[in-house]
Amino acid sequence: MNGVLQVTFIVILSVEFIIGIFGNGFIAVVNIKDLVKGRKISSVDQILTALAISRIALLWLILVSWWIFMLYPGQWMTDRRVSIMHSIWTTFNQSSLWFATSLGIFYFFKIANFSNPIFLYLKVRFKKVMVGTLIMSLILFCLNIIIINAPENILITEYNVSMSYSLILNNTQLSMLFPFANTMFGFIPFAVSLVTFVLLVFSLWKHQRKMQHSAHGCRDASTKAHIRALQTLIASIVLYSIFFLSHVMKVWSALLLERTLLLLITQVARTAFPSVHSWVLILGNAKMRKASLYVFLWLRCRHKE
Repeated sequence: MNGVLQVTFIVILSVEFIIGIFGNGFIAVVNIKDLVKGRKISSVDQILTALAISRIALLWLILVSWWIFMLYPGQWMTDRRVSIMHSIWTTFNQSSLWFATSLGIFYFFKIANFSNPIFLYLKVRFKKVMVGTLIMSLILFCLNIIIINAPENILITEYNVSMSYSLILNNTQLSMLFPFANTMFGFIPFAVSLVTFVLLVFSLWKHQRKMQHSAHGCRDASTKAHIRALQTLIASIVLYSIFFLSHVMKVWSALLLERTLLLLITQVARTAFPSVHSWVLILGNAKMRKASLYVFLWLRCRHKE
């Protein structure tokens, strides 16, 4: 592959890493600072903090594994190490996806207005819904870990029977199974996020129709809340879609021999979600916007001095 192109992708990955670390670090520091001061943080801030911490760990893992792969290709890629790296990556990746999905569910139940009895029943028991979502994500995570590690345990037995066949089969299965399993398990939170987004759009449409028949056609507090939430969710869904498509491309790249360029493209696309999305959340959250403005003004004053 062209060296210039490879350097370009590495620079993009490095920029994404810096953006992601600063964005997620800012979210975590602001909320942890309030917690240390004894202030009670809201449910959305708790989700944001957990999401930010999981993404910081994920970004560091991506950076370290990528540079090890670039500097020492093939020297550390034993089956056992690859399996451990896959398990750690899956842990932080699934945590990031489900915390992001939980944030979408939070906005949906807090802002959407439906007269459906099932929706009203779940809205009253909102905290139980969130707990149930996290329990379901934990179950799916355990299944994901079992599936991606199952071939290793099976092939250890096969290795005693046929060394050459087991090694070939092991390399093929590990390269195919990991991206395929993570794509399938990643589709579930993506689908949930997509459904909550569509329902929130439908809720806004119904609310707008109701407001048009009222005496005042101007925007009320509920409409503004809908629009603010949708602005954040639209950007989130776009980044989430890019992230999911990059996983699909990763599956296809496992079938190709000359795949270095495709791997770089998918890596850049996958890293964009945990890095760029953090700034979308900062701009979409009043508390985070206020804190970021304060930091910006402080830095500006320091620069003038």
